[in-house]
Amino acid sequence: MSAQRYTRRDVLTRLLAGGALLASPSLRAGTANVIEDIAGRRVTLGQPIKQLLLGDGPLAYVMALLKPEDPFGGIVGWGDNFRAADLDGYQAYLDRFPSIDRIPTFSSRTVDSIGTELAISLEPDVLIMNLSSKPAAESSGLMTRLTQAGVPVVFVDFRTRMFGNTARSILILGELLGRQAQAQSFLEFRQTQIDRVSTALQSLQHRPTVMIERAAGLYDDCCLSYGDGNFGELVAAAGGDNLGTRFLHGTFGTLHPEQVIESDPDIVLVTGANWALYSPTGDWVNLGPGADPEQGQARLRRLMKRPAYRSLSAVQEGRVHAIWHPFYDNPYYFIALQRIAKWLHPERFRTLDPDATFDELHQRFLPVSYQPGYWLSLSGVSP
Repeated sequence: MSAQRYTRRDVLTRLLAGGALLASPSLRAGTANVIEDIAGRRVTLGQPIKQLLLGDGPLAYVMALLKPEDPFGGIVGWGDNFRAADLDGYQAYLDRFPSIDRIPTFSSRTVDSIGTELAISLEPDVLIMNLSSKPAAESSGLMTRLTQAGVPVVFVDFRTRMFGNTARSILILGELLGRQAQAQSFLEFRQTQIDRVSTALQSLQHRPTVMIERAAGLYDDCCLSYGDGNFGELVAAAGGDNLGTRFLHGTFGTLHPEQVIESDPDIVLVTGANWALYSPTGDWVNLGPGADPEQGQARLRRLMKRPAYRSLSAVQEGRVHAIWHPFYDNPYYFIALQRIAKWLHPERFRTLDPDATFDELHQRFLPVSYQPGYWLSLSGVSP
């Protein structure tokens, strides 16, 4: 008896009708390929991979890196937070690739918003998700439903452990896209830029204390921060002592204003971006390609008048800086590493130019031109 073939829409119909679920590693014809994702899962994929569903919008930054000539041509859907969390960055790519405005989007606020029905209807060859979404995807039953429906899921990580997982994640995506050489070339450039910081810090004796406020001004209260991961990891690698590591357990958390005041950190660092779609009237610091530094400094001054900051010596002496928030979940984080290291140890990094590094990254690997605007200082002058 010949085997009956089903399309993904057939499977969806059965799912919605409550009928039998068909398990298949891939519903598209082609040569099977097995890869191990960043979570250590062995995932069977059909070949070639032509259609991708991005579970998180900022994964678009990686697509631009690995496929600069047509970064979004195979994207059948993505989270809406590429646009909402970095409106200026999105606009720069929209100007270059107008068709991205027609890519279907879904809410990025919950993993469940992807939904089995949506995932199948878009007919992706693979769904790429952040490792940080894995617990929610499993507990909600989404992973089980997608597996039963024949939608392979691959996890990568540019957020939880930047230094530990980025290289492997780039190699995984390079393999998926058939861009191994591009992935390797980028990783060599990345490591060279990281080494410029780590080598200069080998004999470091003093680590200034750094208070990091995550998404300052986006919310009414203070102070969202980072523990020993993400930007906390960046500050440590840049030669700083992250205040959040003393009080928080895990990657993210909230510091009480009294903890900040009592600690009197040497340096204050806030993250920002163009969040007009999240909070049109917020005091967040607008950072990103082409951002206005004077407007950003005015907002940063207002943020430093809040109770947690106004009495700090760092504020009174101008040791306050702001940096582009999306560095926290994309592979360009080594640019932030250089910028933070130069703020923390200006004498050691007199000749290091993070702007030049970012410009070189754009020229060599990205399809859009570099525009300054990704960081600023309260004083208006950065070392």
